[in-house]
Amino acid sequence: MAALVWIGGCIALCFKASRLLFEAKALKPEDDWLWVAVIGALIVGALKGELLFDKSCQKNLARIAALARPQMWQFFRPGFFLFMTIMILTGATLSRLAHNSHPFLIVVAFIDLSIAVALLWSSRHFWK
Repeated sequence: MAALVWIGGCIALCFKASRLLFEAKALKPEDDWLWVAVIGALIVGALKGELLFDKSCQKNLARIAALARPQMWQFFRPGFFLFMTIMILTGATLSRLAHNSHPFLIVVAFIDLSIAVALLWSSRHFWK
């Protein structure tokens, strides 16, 4: 279940980032900052996945292994679901605020894409 949430988040953020990048491209078709943002997000996302998300996944797997009788809904701690809800609401709000602002669209797309890459990178721990 944790792997599905991780991959689902990755897919959703990739779609969201691509929509934001297409909107930014429509506002300024001649601008090459989109490619800088995409390449930067891939690099930052891989680093974020390796340095932050990997540890989180490993800790979560250790926590699950230590449960005496693990239940399906215990694949994340309850506090994580609250954190995830706050992150989704924040991301949705940032996306709405970014419309029609070329720089803001690129920044939000960069954030979304870097998180998507980090989720994908670190999901390998759940698949083992």
